[in-house]
Amino acid sequence: MRFLFVHQNFPGQYVHIVRHLTRELHDVVFLSEPNANQLPDVRKIAYVSPRASDERTHENAREFEMAVRRAEAAANAARQIKALGFVPDIIIGHHGWGELLNMQDVFPGTPLLGYFEFFYNLVGQDVNFDPEFPVPEHRLPMVRAKNAVNLAALSLPDAHGQTPTEWQRSTYPAWARPQIALLREGVDLEHCSPAAPRASRRFTLPDGFRLEPKHQLITFMSRNLEPYRGFHVFMRALPRLQVARPDLHVTLVGHDQPGYGALPADGTTWRETMMREMAGKLDLERVHFLGQVPYDTHVALMRRSDAHVYLSYPFVASWSLREAMAIGVAIVGSDTAPVREFITHEETGLLTPFLEPDRLADSILRLLDDPTLSRRLRRRARLHAEAHLDRRAHLDDFVRLIERLTNQPLPGRSRATLE
Repeated sequence: MRFLFVHQNFPGQYVHIVRHLTRELHDVVFLSEPNANQLPDVRKIAYVSPRASDERTHENAREFEMAVRRAEAAANAARQIKALGFVPDIIIGHHGWGELLNMQDVFPGTPLLGYFEFFYNLVGQDVNFDPEFPVPEHRLPMVRAKNAVNLAALSLPDAHGQTPTEWQRSTYPAWARPQIALLREGVDLEHCSPAAPRASRRFTLPDGFRLEPKHQLITFMSRNLEPYRGFHVFMRALPRLQVARPDLHVTLVGHDQPGYGALPADGTTWRETMMREMAGKLDLERVHFLGQVPYDTHVALMRRSDAHVYLSYPFVASWSLREAMAIGVAIVGSDTAPVREFITHEETGLLTPFLEPDRLADSILRLLDDPTLSRRLRRRARLHAEAHLDRRAHLDDFVRLIERLTNQPLPGRSRATLE
């Protein structure tokens, strides 16, 4: 079968399904903006990145204008591969950046499976969830305007959607949800596995510090150290933890670049902001900012962790939460909707109010004080991952969805040649 994948940052969420399809000798072409990433047996076609939005465009419409420009550029690239004889049996891509909006003009009648990640709402989600960072009234129309691509995508003919969690699907209007299949994402349960029972607790951190068996370790991981992932709340919990546990060390994985939310008003980073707030309150020799780390280091840190903290606004859940459950870490998570879909309080982890650093510290100390509770939560987190977060099951479900949409089975076959 012939597949056309579309994502502005190749390979995006599709790395595992693409590898699966190429192993089965299917023909895969991938449209993307230029980048250095490569996958074996995948023909990556770069489209011209769209030029910046015209400053005369209303600021609330600039994101959609960029999406329209990206849709035009991606469709032009698709016309080139069509002229070379490639016509896909299905188009699969992410709707977030608009690239898919014109694809069916190039390939009419071809089923399209789009990733619907998040529908913005002004109530009950990330907007004004954290009273410390209110969204001013004049910015609310911009939030609504962020759904322009979502709404255009939902109106495409013969278009089907997928999303990875029930909560993400629930953010969409009720009339749209029947178009969006739940396709839970999984992790490699063999690679993300618990530490061996007799594994040494001696561990050298990437910054060179050597953890000894007496040291307890709390881990915090996020792509970006920012309020959306509770970085500020976690930092405010640390003074109490350090006083209560003189042998406690903390690692923070993540970089300082802008993430989902805005930068601080002074233009610095959230790390700098929180370090100023915490000045004189922390033993910095026991707080290790590691930046981005290799994936195997990421896994090894969680295996050594005595308590892993995962906090999130009502927004999209991170991969690290799935990985932590598969590794069998004792997790303290925020009592927010996307986290509750994974963590059941006192069964697969502990839940704590997002906005209360003292309650977070209490939950962490409870785990450190109660080895029996910690072992039970670790075991049940792993069992949950085995039942619900197996990548192999995810790929099987993905294949079944493709077969249903194309009305074709997916046997392996020799790859066609795009001349």
